[in-house]
Amino acid sequence: AFLFFMTNELGFGPEFLGRARLVSAAAGLFGVWLYNQYLKDKPIKDILLWSSIVSAPLGMTSLLLITHANRALGIPDGAFILGDDVILSILGELAFLPTLVLAARLCPPGIEAVLFATLMSINNGAGTLGTEIGAVLTKALGVTESNFDNLALLTVICNLTSLYPLFFIGWLDGVGSKSEEEIEAEAMEK
Repeated sequence: AFLFFMTNELGFGPEFLGRARLVSAAAGLFGVWLYNQYLKDKPIKDILLWSSIVSAPLGMTSLLLITHANRALGIPDGAFILGDDVILSILGELAFLPTLVLAARLCPPGIEAVLFATLMSINNGAGTLGTEIGAVLTKALGVTESNFDNLALLTVICNLTSLYPLFFIGWLDGVGSKSEEEIEAEAMEK
């Protein structure tokens, strides 16, 4: 729905969308670097909690673009999209990397490949299910390639539902609280 909004409503072409994707990918790499430099020794639960809490309101910034309020603030549509993509890509990496680390740490010796592949398959399946639910919600709200009347409502719903996993964050108590160095030291002792 948002792609249609950017192309049909805002008039962005493939060249701009390609540039935005490039900037987003570079920002994602910066997010990986940030995680590796500053967060890899922090408890996974804390990183997931705070990245979710910060990402939800930042995801709502799309409402400024949808309502064209960014123009009233003097921010061109293209600059707003690039800035929004950078911030959300960095946060996306900061939220996803702890999930990969957690999946790797859960794998017992001897079946690492099978269990990790299973966990990632479940993760990918959940992503696909989320996409399908989003498609159903988009259709239910009547958002089409030319009707963006409820796009703001769709954006709010999608951002608020991204907070649902916080109800289960307590399941991570004590999981992933050891630093990389502590894990390596334990492995060396064995």
